Amino acid sequence: MRYMAGVSDRGGRRLSRRSLLRGTVGVSALAILSACGQQASQPATSPTQAPAPAAAAKPTEAAKPAAPAAAQPTAAPAAAAPASKPGQNVELRFAWWGSQDRHDRTIKAIQLFEQKNPGFKVGYEFAGFQDHLTKMTTQATGGNLPDLMQQDYAWISQWVGNGLLRAMDDYVSSNVINLSTAPKNTVDGGRIGGKLYALNLGSNSQTMVLDVQAFEKAGIPLPDMKWTWDDFEKTTMDLHQKLGTWGAGATLTDQQMWKSLYLGYGKWGFSQDGKALGYDDDKPLVEYFKMLLRLQEAQAIPSIQDDITQWRTASVEARPIVSGKAAIESVWSNQIVAMWTAAGADRKLRLHPLPRPKDGTQGENYYKPSQFISITSQSKQPDQAAKFVDFITNDIDANKILLGERGVPIAPAVLEAIKPLSTPAQVEVIDYMTRIEKDAVPLPPPDPAAQSKLVDNIYMPQLVDPVMLAKAKPEDAVAQFRKDATALLQSS
Repeated sequence: MRYMAGVSDRGGRRLSRRSLLRGTVGVSALAILSACGQQASQPATSPTQAPAPAAAAKPTEAAKPAAPAAAQPTAAPAAAAPASKPGQNVELRFAWWGSQDRHDRTIKAIQLFEQKNPGFKVGYEFAGFQDHLTKMTTQATGGNLPDLMQQDYAWISQWVGNGLLRAMDDYVSSNVINLSTAPKNTVDGGRIGGKLYALNLGSNSQTMVLDVQAFEKAGIPLPDMKWTWDDFEKTTMDLHQKLGTWGAGATLTDQQMWKSLYLGYGKWGFSQDGKALGYDDDKPLVEYFKMLLRLQEAQAIPSIQDDITQWRTASVEARPIVSGKAAIESVWSNQIVAMWTAAGADRKLRLHPLPRPKDGTQGENYYKPSQFISITSQSKQPDQAAKFVDFITNDIDANKILLGERGVPIAPAVLEAIKPLSTPAQVEVIDYMTRIEKDAVPLPPPDPAAQSKLVDNIYMPQLVDPVMLAKAKPEDAVAQFRKDATALLQSS
């Protein structure tokens, strides 16, 4: 049997759901946890917020309330389930989030896995980001997680802490999962406490997408690789004046932009222990919002009303740059394949590093595992699930289907094999990751568990929206954000 959920609607249904989420932290997920008598906590998420995973329930106790947070295990069970007997059918489940392009490619790769491995059947569940995490939370509470699930760097530690993921080190050492040629720095992001709980499906980085044809039409040269936020503001204004479109698109108020802004000063959004903000000077954030207000007033970027009603919950295929309504867009590099596919093969897009502060000390880009694949602790067939992990990581034919849509593959042989087949979008991603390598900063630590609650309850409704709606001055809103964020982080 196939388990398949369609892509979330891009219209009113998702917006209204997001609106409901804004005043709380994953309302539906918390209701589920509350009904089970479980203490709820929220993992950090990126780029969109997600509910926290529930603690693992033992297979024989799935119908019972889960243990409170204090009793949660700190690691997934180490013992692997017995392998299936020869000729025995194996049914696995794999769940992920993403664009329609990702869904289509992954399903074709799954079909290839089944062809190459007679007796295996892989059911699949996919949805938009928020719906995916809500569904996984529900299944975790009921002890019914899929065997395999897509994971994100921002919340992997929470899932491991709740005992919901299984370490894969034994499969690596026995070469069931072959990582012999994968660079160490592409694998280590999935380690918690020295154990490998998540395997990188592809590396990526934040980027500003530039519409090369729009720049050429406006007679404006592409910016320097080390451009500043001052350069960004001037370029965006100039593009708007020359083209009559938005110079830059939506999502500039996204929480990831706030955190990355401070990387330019050698800081991060949060302290190492996650109990405080990771910087002392609020001025950069104040000046950033003042810049956005100037751009909004000049109509060089979408208004906050446009952002709320159209772009905040939209997929990358629906961003303004796709339809030519903007010349610059901020995304993660692995999202360019879906974006470029939607924009059309005749378009020419270029990935560019994030701007940096003119008085900063470094750039704002870092290499990040775009997504992980993990074996859940609730899987009854982890040995067989590990075989699929190896397949999606190393199989050349599968990756000729996937073509690096989730990010730059970690297996060198795979990367070499897909280069000749890559579309302009995929080639651009590979080249971009090479271009930023020299100036990339170290991978920041995962966000604290309170990140989701902070963004949904404080950052968006009490800082972003009031400032961009001109209901609060940036200085006042940023100061209040620090006060409220500090209280929340210290109490978490």
